Amino acid sequence: MAENPNQPKEYDAVLGGQNSPPIYAAVLGGIEGVKKRLASPVVEVRIAALSDALKYGEKGLNLVLQALQDESMQMKFAAYSLLKDRQEPTVKQQLDKILPLFDFEVVTVDAFGKINSRRRHYAQYFTEDLGDGVSLEMVLIPGGTFLMGSPATEKGRDDNESPQHQVTVDTFFMGKFLVTQAQWKAVAAFPQININLNPDPSYFKGKNLPLEHISWNEAQEFCARLAKKTGKIYRLPSEAEWEYACRAGTTTPFHFGETITTDLANYSGHTYASEPTGNRCSQTTEVGIFPPNAFGLYDMHGNVNEWCADHWHDNYDGAPSNGSVWELGRNDTYRLLRGGSWSQPPKYCRSAIRNADLAGNSHSFNHDFRVVCAAAWTH
Repeated sequence: MAENPNQPKEYDAVLGGQNSPPIYAAVLGGIEGVKKRLASPVVEVRIAALSDALKYGEKGLNLVLQALQDESMQMKFAAYSLLKDRQEPTVKQQLDKILPLFDFEVVTVDAFGKINSRRRHYAQYFTEDLGDGVSLEMVLIPGGTFLMGSPATEKGRDDNESPQHQVTVDTFFMGKFLVTQAQWKAVAAFPQININLNPDPSYFKGKNLPLEHISWNEAQEFCARLAKKTGKIYRLPSEAEWEYACRAGTTTPFHFGETITTDLANYSGHTYASEPTGNRCSQTTEVGIFPPNAFGLYDMHGNVNEWCADHWHDNYDGAPSNGSVWELGRNDTYRLLRGGSWSQPPKYCRSAIRNADLAGNSHSFNHDFRVVCAAAWTH
């Protein structure tokens, strides 16, 4: 049967009042046309309609405000971007009820280290003002269930990553970046809770570089001071929270995929799968210069190891399934480290890798941490 050239095709934009559009077509024409486009199952059509909605005064503005509650993060981000600089009291009031959003690119690679996917992601966050122009960005990590540990077939794994077990994690906030030297210095000036903090402990110097030469005990003091100052619940992540946040929905050895490269993370540059040998940096690098994971977190692989709240256990036998800090049957001497560092080969940077050190050791060139905050706080 011959195609009717006058009949609009799927996704075509047509003027209201002419031929009846197919269900997926974008319909133009006045505020009613905008409303119809906002009901489209195609997110790109809905986003385009949001921009047009602002041409129709208060009614159009209300449509954009409603989009702040859309289930799609793309729609929510589009609405937020259109509204964030507006001065109307109604807009400011509505924006004050939600967390700001940011967008970022997520990449994955194959076993040869070649990028095989680029995707746009969106996340919500809040900013903690630490004074003197220093701030801490905390990203919302949506709760969920994941398989913790590594399969027996994963290259470079250790038996302490067994048995794999299902864990359900509640929603929480996590530091977008590792704690930087500028952030540490700011919090070190807050009133002491338990122990003294050296405001400048790191060997590699730079305000946006991560810390090193930080013990677990000192990381706990940082969290205690920050919590006291802000009135929020700041702490170290549990080991389960850390791995859940690192994986960001992935099951591969790295959140980047089957391997990592020195274009994606700061580590020794040795090979893990079939990728070429990388360029070793031989020191820490500024936070945020490598691509983030799907939750919007940076440097989860490499740069510096990250302290977790848990005491060391030799394997996951008896581990909690609710994402809480594991203390029962604990080793009182050693604490958990995750993520790998600039000096280590890639197998020590995997999502499932477990390491440990003395709680009081502040002499390592590759120990830092990031904080988490209870999700009950939103503003």
